[in-house]
Amino acid sequence: MIDSLTIALALAALGLVAGVLGGLLGVGGGVLFVPGLVVILGLSQHQAEATSLLAIVPVALVGALKQDRYGNVRRTDALQMGLLSIVGVAAGVALANILSGAVLRTAFALLMLVIAAQLVRRALTQQGK
Repeated sequence: MIDSLTIALALAALGLVAGVLGGLLGVGGGVLFVPGLVVILGLSQHQAEATSLLAIVPVALVGALKQDRYGNVRRTDALQMGLLSIVGVAAGVALANILSGAVLRTAFALLMLVIAAQLVRRALTQQGK
């Protein structure tokens, strides 16, 4: 059995690595957090996705407040997007609860492939400029 200190250290390391790689490569932390939570901590796909979603809330709030201070937030658009996101999250949670862990894991893997393809395409396009 893994003790709580080992789990806390694994979570801290995962958060640090995902944060650095996410910032460096410009990908969302969930793309890195979810596989880490499944592989390293043995969470189910449902648990990993839910944990990742909850973990992003304080990060998004701090980032939004900081960017708002710089004048980079269009508040009307942010409010509209935030309200519509609530509806999207509710629909996504309902759908995720219907799907099996295997289907959810496969869908997540396909999403990661699409993101990877976009990053490669963007890198190749910028390289040619």
